Amino acid sequence: MKKVFTGRDVEALLREGKGVDAIPAGVLLTPTAKDAIKAAKSRRTREMTSGEASLEPMTPDYEFRWESGSDPQSGQEIMNFFHSPGVEDLKHRMVDIGRRMWEKNYTDGNGGNLTIRVGDNLVLCTPTLISKGYMQVEDMALIDLDGNQLAGKRKRTSECLTHMAIMKRQPKAKACCHAHPPHATAFAVAGVRPPTCMIPEAEVFLGEIGMAQYQTPGTPANAKAVGEAAIDHMSVLMINHGVITWGKDIEDAYWKMENTDAYCQTVLLATQLKGADLLTITGGQAKELIDLRASLGMEDKRANWKECELCDNSEFRPGVVCAAPEDGAGAGGQLNLEAEEVVKALTDQIVAEINS
Repeated sequence: MKKVFTGRDVEALLREGKGVDAIPAGVLLTPTAKDAIKAAKSRRTREMTSGEASLEPMTPDYEFRWESGSDPQSGQEIMNFFHSPGVEDLKHRMVDIGRRMWEKNYTDGNGGNLTIRVGDNLVLCTPTLISKGYMQVEDMALIDLDGNQLAGKRKRTSECLTHMAIMKRQPKAKACCHAHPPHATAFAVAGVRPPTCMIPEAEVFLGEIGMAQYQTPGTPANAKAVGEAAIDHMSVLMINHGVITWGKDIEDAYWKMENTDAYCQTVLLATQLKGADLLTITGGQAKELIDLRASLGMEDKRANWKECELCDNSEFRPGVVCAAPEDGAGAGGQLNLEAEEVVKALTDQIVAEINS
């Protein structure tokens, strides 16, 4: 097995005064290692041209790109692609994100799954029945957009159909992340859609959070319900199930999972302090954030909404329940009627004593 070289290994070499040329030949570079190498080369180029030690600013880009119509066809071509350096990098990143999900208590048992689109009809996905905190690179599977497994020694996750439904309906969804983060899942179990216009970062990176009605996980019905909700929402609460997010790459999709749970946790804590009457930004300020989303390449169905519609949280009523059926029937109905008779008798007695 090839030795894996990480970003930390690259940084250690640089601290020792060595260059990237000192990286052993034939090692497998992780995505973070490649980022560190790119940064080191950019810094070196600036130093040589300007004579000054400076750091070249850069933005990480984890999106996997392919040439349309280039999907491998034969069995050998598929296997070569499945073990190609670019796909191996993605497997390492999926393992890393799976561990991060598990460490943040977003997954329990074998819950949660990840997918990355790597071709016109190819998707890399995590396997079924495995803890996301203990996945290995060799556990990943390659499937097509109909869920047929093409490569990988472990069986693909049964919930991949839901991810495929999103990718088929929303071309910008290049990766999906499904998990059960406690705070966001609590909103899903309660059937409460998180309010909007409260935290700028959530407005920019999430937009409005969607809701999908409950269907049995792993079924075509669930795939359809979630797929439809995800067309206009990058984060979807699946009622009585969990959360699914999508992005341009798997890191982006995972970040949105963190964003969703952190936002739901904050809103939950705020309602405990003040109830449902929480502070919001104005509709005009919300419009500015939606415009910022657009500049970052994220479409928003609210782009043409009126300002008065953008921050309408009238349906957000956390903790509001009906204490008894309106018709007095159901559990406790007879007890309520008896209580009313007792109250009436006491009232009549008090009034009689006052008038005597």
